Amino acid sequence: MAKTLIITTTSRQEKYIDLIPQLQSLLENETDLIANLANTAAALRQTFGFFWVGFYLVKDNQLVLAPFQGDIACTRIPFHKGVCGACYTQEKTLIVPDVEKFEGHIACSSLSKSEIVIPIIQNNKVVAVLDVDSDELDDFSEIDKKYLEEIGVILASILHF
Repeated sequence: MAKTLIITTTSRQEKYIDLIPQLQSLLENETDLIANLANTAAALRQTFGFFWVGFYLVKDNQLVLAPFQGDIACTRIPFHKGVCGACYTQEKTLIVPDVEKFEGHIACSSLSKSEIVIPIIQNNKVVAVLDVDSDELDDFSEIDKKYLEEIGVILASILHF
């Protein structure tokens, strides 16, 4: 069944406040991991117009590309490489205002300028990361961190990774 997001506000915080209950309702009615990750990526990109939104799942001792919205992406990322690998290793959200200044950044696209990566933790273990890229410098703030982490908690609570 198709759903339509209803986002009527303009500030980033208000958009998250509008989006999260709708996303939660959409996810709770579906049990498939891939379908839910795909809809989450689509909902975030549709709501905010981010350059790239997607997931990397922990598989075979690395991060492996999962559902995403945007240009083609790096397929496999070692745990110790790039912003996604650092997020996995440090088990915390990373906000990178300028990816060119992040040591070890993996440039999947030269158009990406800033990034936020959120660990999805289930049973005290990082099982995936949510990666959001912007084509603008310094595009992410504590507001994004707060609400994207909330989305990560929702995903971890209802999905089986």
